[in-house]
Amino acid sequence: MKILILGVGGIGGFFGGYLQQSGADVTFLVRPKRKDLLLKNGLKVISPLGNLKLKPNLVLAKELTPIYDIILISCKTYDLDQAILDLKLTKGQGVIIPFLNGMTHLKKLDKEFGSDNVMGGVAHISSTINQNGTIEHFSEFKKTYFWKQNA
Repeated sequence: MKILILGVGGIGGFFGGYLQQSGADVTFLVRPKRKDLLLKNGLKVISPLGNLKLKPNLVLAKELTPIYDIILISCKTYDLDQAILDLKLTKGQGVIIPFLNGMTHLKKLDKEFGSDNVMGGVAHISSTINQNGTIEHFSEFKKTYFWKQNA
C-alpha cells in the first residue's frame, strides 16, 4: 500500500513519520522550501514516546503521479484550495482522508474527488512544528480515527 501525506507538520509529519518507521511506504507531498529543509535535516520528531529521525520520501506537486492508495491531508484549512490543485493528478485514484479542523472541507473534497473517494478523519494529538522544522509531540496521547461518510 502506498501512502501520500500532504502536510508535514505536527499531524502529517508525526503520523507519517511513525508510519514510515513501521515499514509503510510513505511519501510526503511538500513545497520546495520544505523539501530543502527535510533533505538537509531529515524528518525529526521529539516525543515522550521516543524520538525519530528519518530520511523521508519527498515529492513536489509537479512531480506527483497517481499511484497512491491512501492520501492523508493534514494541511491548514486555509491551504485546502492549493492542496486540491496539487492533488488534481490523483483524481479518482486513492482514498482521501483529511485531518482538518471543522467539516466544511468534506463537501469541497467530495465535489472535487467524488464522495466514494473521500473519508472522514479526526486526529487527536498535541504537537507542533518548531522553527527548525522539528515536530514536537507534547504527551503520550496520539490517535486517529477515520470512517466512510454516509455509511
